Amino acid sequence: MNRSRRPPLVDSSLALLAKGYAWLPDRRRSTGPVVRARLMGQETVALHGPEAVRFFYDERHVERGTALPGPVLSTLFGHGAVHTLDWRAHRVRKEMFLSLLTGPEAVAGLVACVTRAWDETVRSWSGRRVVLFDEASRVITRGVCQWAGIPLDDAHSLARHLVAMVDGFATPGPRHWQARRARARSEAWLGRLVEDVRAGAATAPDGSALDEVARHRDADGRLLDPHTAAVELLNVIRPTVAVCWFVSYAGHALCLRPELRDRLGDDDPAYAVAFAHELRRFYPFAPFLGGRAVTDLEWRGEPIPAGTLILLDLYGQNHDPALWEDPYTFEPQRFVERPPERDELVPQGGGDRAHGHRCPGEDVTVALLSALVPRLARLEYHVPEQDLRIPLHRMPARVRSGFVIEDARVPASVAVTGSSVPGATGS
Repeated sequence: MNRSRRPPLVDSSLALLAKGYAWLPDRRRSTGPVVRARLMGQETVALHGPEAVRFFYDERHVERGTALPGPVLSTLFGHGAVHTLDWRAHRVRKEMFLSLLTGPEAVAGLVACVTRAWDETVRSWSGRRVVLFDEASRVITRGVCQWAGIPLDDAHSLARHLVAMVDGFATPGPRHWQARRARARSEAWLGRLVEDVRAGAATAPDGSALDEVARHRDADGRLLDPHTAAVELLNVIRPTVAVCWFVSYAGHALCLRPELRDRLGDDDPAYAVAFAHELRRFYPFAPFLGGRAVTDLEWRGEPIPAGTLILLDLYGQNHDPALWEDPYTFEPQRFVERPPERDELVPQGGGDRAHGHRCPGEDVTVALLSALVPRLARLEYHVPEQDLRIPLHRMPARVRSGFVIEDARVPASVAVTGSSVPGATGS
């Protein structure tokens, strides 16, 4: 291996925490398409582009099970989750998610529950000032739990737990420990619910997520243990509730480009889908994905030894000028003119979702945004002065204010926090 291909001696973990989403794109601009680094003491190679997506999702090249750090499993995904499996074990477990989260009827049923909860909740906003991020998280929690057959007494509390699991996975400190506590409490609750369903003490509607997870048998023919069943139930409802990030981003986008509200309000389904795709491309969510080299590999002449941590650059690819004209301009029209190819737009990963690790809930995300964002555009509201910055060093990023709106019948009044500085900070 020549000098340029040797892994760096200095660990970049602190630099990653300091720069966040900008770290990997900045490294790629200075080193080329293959970035070599050391993260958490591990030799790391980062790849970029549609070809890299196909390389990364080839099970002959990369496995995911051993690449996920313990802190991520203890917050975001859960120990024993489908994300930790490979080969046949992964495919059998993944089929359960595909049956629940793909197909027109499944998606439409979930969207109907969430939009009904949205329409009921919006009526209560009259005369109020609300934080869109928080309200959307509660609305989606109510809707997805109804659809999943999960009895729910306190949507506010569960929404906080589900948001915390996402909000604390990529950071040390208080947010991380809040995420761990939220996961532990939610897993214990759902584990008891699964046991009650199996014992006949609780009812799961036929075909619901609760019913399917409680009855699912893995590749070994065994039922999931209650803890793993709880983990997978959370992996149905948690990513769905995380759509609240994009709902608040939609408010941000419509604030920056208010002329798009009329186009969204015209009941044009194709434009609503294009807007949803552009939200997912433009705004920061997942910075990258990680896997581990199954064997000695080579990528574009660069050797990748077995066991190397391999990162797939998502945020950088979604802002690559070689793929997107004016990538730092929010322009939904780009997806009206040309729908995205499978491995080109990768906010939730790439590859074949039926056989790989691509998020099975991607259709749900697009459908929910396509239904909720036009509803938001048709509302009459003021955007009071607030801090609209989106710091890229924070992972996952979010609008600092949560995006505050107030009913148009209420005069705009005092500032919420800070100054109005629209746009994401960083590159």
